[in-house]
Amino acid sequence: MSDSQFTPRVFSGMQPSGGLTLGNYLGALKRYVEMQNEGTYETIYCMVDLHAITVWQDPAELASKTRELAAAYIAAGVDPEKSILINQSQVPEHTQLAWIFNTVARMGWMQRMTQFKDKAGKNAQNASLGLFAYPALMAADILVYHATHVPVGDDQKQHLELTRDIATKFNHDYGVDFFPITEPVIKGAATRVMSLRDGSKKMSKSDTSDASRINMTDDADTIAKKIRKAKTDPEPLPSEYKGLDDRPEARNLVNIYAALADISVDQVLADHGGAQFGTFKPALAELAVEKLSPIASEMTRLLNDVPEIDRLLARGAEQAREITQPILKKTYEIVGMVGA
Repeated sequence: MSDSQFTPRVFSGMQPSGGLTLGNYLGALKRYVEMQNEGTYETIYCMVDLHAITVWQDPAELASKTRELAAAYIAAGVDPEKSILINQSQVPEHTQLAWIFNTVARMGWMQRMTQFKDKAGKNAQNASLGLFAYPALMAADILVYHATHVPVGDDQKQHLELTRDIATKFNHDYGVDFFPITEPVIKGAATRVMSLRDGSKKMSKSDTSDASRINMTDDADTIAKKIRKAKTDPEPLPSEYKGLDDRPEARNLVNIYAALADISVDQVLADHGGAQFGTFKPALAELAVEKLSPIASEMTRLLNDVPEIDRLLARGAEQAREITQPILKKTYEIVGMVGA
């Protein structure tokens, strides 16, 4: 089939690692909701717990973090009536297709993956086989849905290229036009949110200072306090973007404002250029509280109703398998699996 014959479909996922921050919201969750509401694509969003266990996870914590992430998806606006929301391990076709892709992908391709090198470090011989091979599972996550588009950040571009390589090689090896060549979707004003204490470092849950980040579970007072205390410089805001050069903290706060308000950085500077941070930070704090505190409240409500989260994920798995089962069956037939 040609690319025009594939249903326009988005797939993306996040690891249930806990400690979600503003960076996760602006870099991923907000974009998921926007793509859901555009109405251009079918949207499938996933908690990738199988990827999480490529490094050791405490079982009870993994279960808790998976539900926390599901709550964050829903609280941020991912609507289970509009999108398919799943936990990866509940849809076995992901791993079944991954094995096929393990036979398609080449060792040299995997060895070039920079994320494996970063995560394994100098101790690569002690890393799990899953950590080495997980880009093939990521390809299966995407292609088991015939997903045509994937929203990605800079750190996942290489893995999506591998997904495209695997699809191309499978199609070529078996003389078919079965898997789509998935396109990346890269957009957003603040897809990379930096620390509130150091504008040169990415906002991270692992930072020792809680003041460096806004957690998705922070209440309104905490959000406002952290923004008011965010590191800045003594100069007023410029009126043009080039004026943010060599001003990482100022650029970070302006980017956050733009992303939360759904306006361009240029518009933020047109509205606030010349203002001191004593004026701008309260405006940003008010905006952040308006946008984020309802999410924190809804997450709390959902996490107090674990059976409802589990029910929604089970339903999502049923919906997902309506797509994945026929795609996997056809894949098996193409490969030559008897009785598929």
